[in-house]
Amino acid sequence: MDILLGLIAILIVLFIGYVLSNNKKEINYIGIVIMLVLQFIVTWFLFNTSAGISIVKGISAGFNKLIEFGNAGVSFILGGIDSNGNVFFFNVLLLIIFFSTLLSVLTYLRVLPLLIKYLGGALAKITGLPRVESFNAVNSIFFGQSEALIAIKTQFHHLNRNRLYIVCASAMGSVSASIVGAYMQMIPEEYVLVALPLNMFSTLIIASIIAPVKVKDEEDKVDIKEVSDSKSIFEAMGNGALDGGKIALIVAANLVAFIALLEMVNWFIQFAFADLTLQQILGYIIAPLGILMGISPSEVIDAGSIMGTKIVTNEFVAMTQFQDMIPNISEKTVAIVSVFLTSFANFSSIGIIAGTVQAINSEKGREVSKFGLKLLIGATLGSILSATIAGIFI
Repeated sequence: MDILLGLIAILIVLFIGYVLSNNKKEINYIGIVIMLVLQFIVTWFLFNTSAGISIVKGISAGFNKLIEFGNAGVSFILGGIDSNGNVFFFNVLLLIIFFSTLLSVLTYLRVLPLLIKYLGGALAKITGLPRVESFNAVNSIFFGQSEALIAIKTQFHHLNRNRLYIVCASAMGSVSASIVGAYMQMIPEEYVLVALPLNMFSTLIIASIIAPVKVKDEEDKVDIKEVSDSKSIFEAMGNGALDGGKIALIVAANLVAFIALLEMVNWFIQFAFADLTLQQILGYIIAPLGILMGISPSEVIDAGSIMGTKIVTNEFVAMTQFQDMIPNISEKTVAIVSVFLTSFANFSSIGIIAGTVQAINSEKGREVSKFGLKLLIGATLGSILSATIAGIFI
């Protein structure tokens, strides 16, 4: 029954994407089916085979070792301050600095750019999608929304409205590797790792339905020559550390603002309806789809409230609230919600992406602002698709 409900949820998500499509006649159905099959194979392999489980455990162990290295740096600057308690800024956000530094060095050494280029090329050949869109989808797994879009800035003059939608959806539907370590401190690491490839495929599937494209070969080239502004590995380290520090402060500032505003909104709501919160309202709205996704009816309101909170605030706010729920709910619900949370699909991301594109190309920036809400809907549908597929195999 859970599998049947999951398949129904997938069909509903695909149908919503079809209804929103800009050009139904140009949809690449073969590519979409291929990506769906790949999602099922990857999820089955990682969750249900000894080799896949070993791979996830190995990658998790690698990230945990990196987290240990990062914690060594955090402990040094804290000095006599005890960070063993639940101090979110110390235990989670400061780790972003180390991961950002590591990514910057790997980019300067051209390790990541070449890896991303060839993975993107392989994805393009398998699915029939354009190379720029495929490259950007893979790139978005490693870098944040702004960085991923900046990496393809030389191709922006080739991007029509639909192609622009796809690259922006990939940026919104994924997460940055620089903050994956922070996520893994908050929710089960195996679901964070599985969400990375699932979300890459899901956002491409939904975006390719909503904004299908056909591209001429001469307009479908990827240039990775200017991937780093650093002149030496030490400059790359410094730039990465500064960028990581900025990200940590931005996340901290957003958390202060969003959590405070959420409390204020709940205070006003409870004037009229005692004990009711915005999270509970969102939970009731999302509940019908949550049941189809595989969440138990007894848990769907609470789970839906977390999912809704993520959309209206951001994933960090939702994860901090979800942490307390994890010991008291089923593993299936934990998996579904965790995968759903592992993306940038929220209202604030519309402004981030539109602002980034505006800085690269003012005309394209205005186009992104026009389809901003549709962008969020597409990225959220992608998160639902990923979470549903994950739930089928738990």
